[in-house]
Amino acid sequence: MTFTIIGTGNVAWFLGKRLMAAGHHCTGVYARNKDAARELSDTLLSDGYGLIPDIKDQRDADVCIIAVSDIAIGKVAAQLSFQQTVLMHTAGSVSIDAIKSASKDCAVLWPVYSIQRTSLPAHRNIPCAWEAGSPKAERYVQSIGHAITDVLFEAKGEQRQWLHLSAVFANNFINHLVGICESICTENDLPFSVMQPIIEQTFEKLKHNHAKAVQTGPAIRRDITTIQDHLALLGKHHDWQRIYETITDSIKNVHNI
Repeated sequence: MTFTIIGTGNVAWFLGKRLMAAGHHCTGVYARNKDAARELSDTLLSDGYGLIPDIKDQRDADVCIIAVSDIAIGKVAAQLSFQQTVLMHTAGSVSIDAIKSASKDCAVLWPVYSIQRTSLPAHRNIPCAWEAGSPKAERYVQSIGHAITDVLFEAKGEQRQWLHLSAVFANNFINHLVGICESICTENDLPFSVMQPIIEQTFEKLKHNHAKAVQTGPAIRRDITTIQDHLALLGKHHDWQRIYETITDSIKNVHNI
């Protein structure tokens, strides 16, 4: 299979290198920054690179992958017009409709994983959700999916958007909460390292149990005194105080406390 990539961010590097390793050939990399496009193009052993407006109908590429920020996908697609090439984007929260005007064969492949170019994952346990708008697009998106992961599943439209929302809670929000934890330790001259075991324990328990079943803490214990003490300690951090109150109330509601 031959492919073109639009974009030079984390997902572009991940997909490009995985597809190359699987024996597929990159015919070109295009981006807003020509130097960045050339860097990825050289890495993927491709002779083609340039700015996004340079892209013509991809007669030499089976698939064109749009791997740019979510808000830029529609703008990029508006500059494209393909007759034979399958057009695919890689965003969890963006509808397949955002690229339908550019190709009759459209698809989405979204890695449900936090991809960082500085530490690209080497394993294949990366869940990927796919959607296709035609039988041809389905064949190609599944081929690409199987080249990069052993966990491939279909998730259409709104279902994929719900999955993206779930990932924001599971990854982005949890990371922010751990960041608050680290700040609290730093401000009070405590080693954040002492929190690592309980953080690891939390996720270890979730491998074998439902989150609701293993919920602990003052909210579920109805420990009003501790909750009030914690809120008082957070008096100088109103944002953290509101987060604490909101999550505490949510735990109470879930457990009918």
